[in-house]
Amino acid sequence: MPDHPSSPPRPDNLRRNIAALAARLIAEEGIHDYGFAKRKAARQLGAPERELPTNTEVEEALRAWRDLYSDDEDKERLQEMRGAAVEAMRFFAPFRPYVTGGVLEGTAGAFSDVELEIYADSAKDVEIFLLGKGLPYEHKEVRRRDHDAPEAVLLFDWGEVPMRLTIFDQKAERAPRRSPTGAAREKMRLEAFEQLLTRTSHDEPQV
Repeated sequence: MPDHPSSPPRPDNLRRNIAALAARLIAEEGIHDYGFAKRKAARQLGAPERELPTNTEVEEALRAWRDLYSDDEDKERLQEMRGAAVEAMRFFAPFRPYVTGGVLEGTAGAFSDVELEIYADSAKDVEIFLLGKGLPYEHKEVRRRDHDAPEAVLLFDWGEVPMRLTIFDQKAERAPRRSPTGAAREKMRLEAFEQLLTRTSHDEPQV
């Protein structure tokens, strides 16, 4: 039988609602922290935090949101960000850069950063490199202290595209890291990324 109108939402429905709102917050407000987005969504819906969805459920809701609401402007922005990622990876070639996150996956939106990972003997080496190139940046504090925590996170603009550069020790290059869903975080070197972009452009319908 259907739920009575006055009945509280079923837990699975409530989690889906929280996931959908969290996905919208991530897409529209540029929130990077899935946990924060879920808690904010739960508060807005008046839901207890014990009913929070998993990160995987939020990721699925975010993909559905992108499929439903992305327009030509969003697609142009993604292409702009991917072009900036290629240029920045060439710039950081001495540090073996990888692209990761929404720009690689195709889910980046208006508030997203281009996420790059590089590997160096020391984060200071990278900062000295940037200073020598005259590229201003912001050093973001790293609060995590677990085994796979980065050495530093640097924020800067590449033209009109915001970049998030995460610096790891060289020994960490082959160690898998986890995405917000808990799955292995996909990353890609420049050559493979350029091949991906070439295939993607060929797959797009011609106007």
